[in-house]
Amino acid sequence: MRVFVNQATLELVQGDITSERTDAIVNTANSALSGGGGVDGAIHRVGGTAIRQEIQSKYPDGCPRGEARLTGAGDLPCRYVIHAVGPIWNDFSAAQADALLASTYTASLRLARDYDLRSIAFPSISTGPYAFPVERAAAIALNTVVMFMEAHPQLELVRFVLFDIVTFAAYSDALKVLLSKYNSISLPLYYEKGTR
Repeated sequence: MRVFVNQATLELVQGDITSERTDAIVNTANSALSGGGGVDGAIHRVGGTAIRQEIQSKYPDGCPRGEARLTGAGDLPCRYVIHAVGPIWNDFSAAQADALLASTYTASLRLARDYDLRSIAFPSISTGPYAFPVERAAAIALNTVVMFMEAHPQLELVRFVLFDIVTFAAYSDALKVLLSKYNSISLPLYYEKGTR
């Protein structure tokens, strides 16, 4: 699924984020930035030891929740990895978790802006082992990203690479809701012709 925000592209795809050739991919990291399971483990496996070495050198204290850190990509086909530390759903009130998740996406996008990147690929942050409800996470993620894209037009492509069909469906539904909301107030968010 593809929509446009001003002149930039926002895409939803089902796939493997480790094969993305965007300027940066986002890793769903733990606060120690030590690698783990799921997306985090896959990125560390495919990226090789260079990523871990750079993390240990630059970020020995890890990264707080709601923030992100950038490293090179090692053996991955992208240029950079943005390690984003999202909230664990059960550790916070719903309002706190929502705010931290939005902050995690914003921190990742700010790094992309600060490094003058044109394209970035996100997984669904915090919806795996961190148990953030996927429908709620999708709405927060997409709203945060669209607002950032409107304010920072240098981003040409934001792609959500979603691992399974359930997550892809939740993001597709959330994007349709967001699209109808934006169209009702005449903001420049629209489908590519013929892709509905």
